[in-house]
Formats: sequence, C-alpha cells, structure tokens
Amino acid sequence: MSADRRRVVVVGGGVAGLATSALLAADGWEVELLEQRDELGGRAGSWAKDGFRFDTGPSWYLMPEVFDHFYRLLGTSAAEQLDLEVLDPGYRVYFEGEERPLETRVAREDNKAVFESFEPGAGAQLDAYLDQAGETYQVALRHFLYTSFERVGDVLNADVLRRAPQLLPLLLRSLKSHVHSRFSDRRLQQVLGYPAVFLGGSPERIPALYHLMSSMDLDDGVLYPQGGFAAFVDTLVSLATELGVTIRTGATVTSIDTVALPGAKPWSRRKAAVCGVAYRGQDGAEQRVAADVVVGAADLHHLETRLLPSDLQTYPESWWRRRDPGPGAVLVYLGVTGELPELAHHTMFFTEDWETNFDGVLGDRRGHGKYVPDPASSYVCRPSATDASVAPEGAENLFVLVPVPADVDLGRGGLDGQGDPAVERVADAAIAQVASWAGIPDLAERIVVRRTVGPGDFAGDLNAWSGTMLGPGHRLSQSAFFRASNVSKKVEGLLYAGSSTLPGIGLPMCLISAELVLKRLRGDRVGGMVATPLVARRELETVGAGRGATS
Repeated sequence: MSADRRRVVVVGGGVAGLATSALLAADGWEVELLEQRDELGGRAGSWAKDGFRFDTGPSWYLMPEVFDHFYRLLGTSAAEQLDLEVLDPGYRVYFEGEERPLETRVAREDNKAVFESFEPGAGAQLDAYLDQAGETYQVALRHFLYTSFERVGDVLNADVLRRAPQLLPLLLRSLKSHVHSRFSDRRLQQVLGYPAVFLGGSPERIPALYHLMSSMDLDDGVLYPQGGFAAFVDTLVSLATELGVTIRTGATVTSIDTVALPGAKPWSRRKAAVCGVAYRGQDGAEQRVAADVVVGAADLHHLETRLLPSDLQTYPESWWRRRDPGPGAVLVYLGVTGELPELAHHTMFFTEDWETNFDGVLGDRRGHGKYVPDPASSYVCRPSATDASVAPEGAENLFVLVPVPADVDLGRGGLDGQGDPAVERVADAAIAQVASWAGIPDLAERIVVRRTVGPGDFAGDLNAWSGTMLGPGHRLSQSAFFRASNVSKKVEGLLYAGSSTLPGIGLPMCLISAELVLKRLRGDRVGGMVATPLVARRELETVGAGRGATS
C-alpha cells in the first residue's frame, strides 16, 4: 500500500456508509468503516425466525437507473449483482368503505385504462401528468440530485432557467393542489398523493415538484430483487470488501477527533480539522483510528450533537428544534400459515379522511399536537408473493408499516405481542384492518411469528433523531439546497452521507449521497452523475484479493 495513500473513516454501516466506502476505495482511498451493531445495512437490515426472513426496512426498488449507475461506477451492473423481477400488479390499494381495490400495472397504457375506469377522462389526464413527471424527473437527475449546491451556478444553468416557467409553479404549490387540479376521484388523488409518504411528508406539505415520483411506478414499473433488500446490502458489503475496505462491526464511535487549524482567521467559522475518531470495540475497550477525512453516514443529529463539542457543531440542538423529523412508524413482521392471495406484493390501505391521518402523524398545521390516527392508513408488503426464499413452503411473509408520530414515548416493540402497549395496540389495529378490508377474517389466528418495532427502536438501535422512520421530511424548507449540507462548516475534512443530508430520503438517495461525498473530495462541482467508471470489471475481480476485511 502506498505510504501517501490518504485514509478515510466512515461512521455507520448502513446503505450510505457501505456505498460511500466502496466508491472512495475504488477512487484510491484507504477506507475503514465502523458500525456499532453486529449487522450491516442500517434501516435496510434483515431478521429471521422459524424459517421466515424479513427485510426490516426498505421494500420498494424505485429509480433503477440510480442503482445501475452506482454499480457501473464500480465496474459492474444491477443485472450482474441482482436478480430483479418486475411486479405485476405493481401494487394494490384498498380504500376505506370501498369493495373495489385499484391495481397498478407495468405499462403506462394499462395504467391509463385503470384510471379511466375510476374517472372518465382520467386516462388522458394521467398521460399528460406522467409526461410532465418524467420530464421533471430527468431535470432532477441532471441538475438537482447529483449536486451539493456549492455554487449558485449548480442550479441556475441554462437548462434550468429555460424550464423555470414550468419548475417554479411546481415548487410554490403543494402536491395535493397539483393532483386535485387534474383528478376529481378521491381514490386517484390518493394514489397520486401517496408518494409523499416516501418523502416523509404529506401531499399538502411537500412541493408539487415531487409529482416526479409517479413516473417511477406508473411509467417505469416496480421491481423487486430476489432475496429481498438483504441481497442488495450483501452486494454492497461484497463490493466494498473486494475493493479493500476494512469493515468493523460492534464498533461504537464515541467521538470525532479534531485538531485546531493553525492560522485560522478570527472571522472564519472553520477552526478545526478532523484527525480521526474514537470508538468502543466489542470488548469494551476504547480505541482510536487516525484519518485525513471522516464521513458521517449515521444519523446527522447524533453525529453533530453527540460526537462533536458544541463549538464545532454546524447543526446544534437549537437547529433541530426548528426542523420536521417526518413520520415515525410501527413496523410489524408477521409469519402467517397458508396463502394470502388477497394481498399483492405491495398493498396499501387508505382511510377516507387521510388528511386527518397526516395531521395526526405530522402535527396539525394549526398547532395541535401529534397523535396516532384511528383508523390509520397502512402499507403491507408480501414478498413471499414473489420470493420463495422468505417464508417456509405453505406460509406467507408480511411486513406491515403504520405511520405514527416520530415520538420515542410511544415506546419499543417486541416479540409475540410483548412490546410496549402503545406499539402493540397499533399493530393489533393494523392486523384487524388488513383482515377486514382485504377479506381475510382468520388472519390473526394464522400468525405464527410476530415481531413489532416502534419509534423507540429507531432511536435506540439506529440513533434516529426523534425516532423518525426515514429522516427529515421533504417539505420545501428541507429539500434541495435547503436541506442539511453534506459537509461540516466548522470542521475541515468532515463530510456527511445518508438520509439526513443531501439529497434526501430513500435507498437511491443514499447511493447518490455517497457519490456526492466522492465528488466533494474530488472537487467536482459539475452537476449530474460521475461519467467515468472508477474501476473496470476485470480490475474489480482482482483488486481486493487479500485486502478487504470484516470483523
């Protein structure tokens, strides 16, 4: 190894941390990743019991071009790394008080027919809606997602200025207003508004610009990686290790170490530089690792307020008190005997008054407190509909998600109904809702494995700010250049990746955030994706021989 090879320590072994580690190793850095848990993947973890294997978090494979681009940078492809299957139906939706569910299909023309069957004229409206959504998405890929907004010119270029008459109204009105101006049927409004949940918000609180999300599932279809998202995480671990990344689990970082910058100007905010991190190993002993750069890929609130002294915090506690954490969640992992054809791979249950749902989860705009909605809208993933490896033969695997306030006082989950009472009540209500609305009256009696997760688990296990499920919600004041930056303003050599920072929430965004760290360290301010692969495939197959380690 070259003596002048620069060293980076990545804090956090979730998707953003693993992706950042792989990209930086491929770009010539000596990389060590520290993860406090025994398992890698962060929110995209895995849990198994009695022959059932559950993805513990992400379950939607959207923005496939982002995944494929990431893999191409490392000399491979999504097709090589993952066994992807197109879902048809993409998802099924049950509506409160309605017997007829809605199912989305793979092709746009089929989805136009579905919309038309619910509202005359809606098919043509969907055509125009998706045309605009697709164009907006491409603009976002070129100019907004793969940039750290270091300069005004990163945004105000000729292409964006030419499109300003179309883009500005999408920033200044809500997604709800945008959808309602085109579709009258409540059910269609909800289908086009639900992507707000992926972004930690509600249709009324996020900009209409995010209608671009609909182009991903109604135009491009929904994919699923066989083996679940644990298989995706496995590819990240494998690639990082092949590239020489040293991965240490059971390593809890206790501080980010800094040294004063000699000759720092009195008016300069940046007065220190990173020199490494301190961590507590599995044996309880404190250790230190020297580094030229530290990338914080864990929860930003934890990194800033717990691992740095107050005078070096770019985002102190006072900053977070003015921010929206987005929703929390109760997650329920269920192993069920027998088949459940009433549920698609993805199934959603929408209450009639879902604006009241959002007010409960996110807080009433009139200042009323947050509360757990009753009834609550919910989401169910049945991966066993597509993947035989996640459940024993003759049984089904269900992942149930109920948005609730990001409030650690709701408590933690547990096995077999032994979690905190508030969490278990939400789980019981969700199971009853699925049984009633989908016509599975004996669902509760068929459950043989049950585990719940609450906001307290997100906070306790993942250091998630306020017990948030996803990260800070994407209201306008927390999107794009208004979102927390991916570089410390006070500590040189300290960068950030993951859902708390640019560009935002979700697995594709975590991959992009890793690339933004790479671009920062390269001094690359050009908008858009890095064009040149970092490593050729034939090099990748040999570069890691004898170098990578996991402990």
